[in-house]
Amino acid sequence: MIAELRAKAQVTVPREIVSQLGLSEGDKFDVSVHDGAIYMIPVAVYPKNYVEKLEAQVREAKALIEANDLKQYDSADELIAALHAESGDGE
Repeated sequence: MIAELRAKAQVTVPREIVSQLGLSEGDKFDVSVHDGAIYMIPVAVYPKNYVEKLEAQVREAKALIEANDLKQYDSADELIAALHAESGDGE
């Protein structure tokens, strides 16, 4: 497919690609150049505090793995019940 560079360095992404990737107005992209080709990769952008919380959870999980201090469950149902109990939703 051919696209045209317009004023203010804008390029319209062909409708077929937008549909195929499920893109919508306002989506963000990581734009880079490799070997003379332009790459646009859709990305999700999260607030910094959300990312920091996820990073803390990953560090905690890694520490539990290293300490071999992980709870083991006999079934998926047992795990799901434990997760519900932990979240306090009582299901």
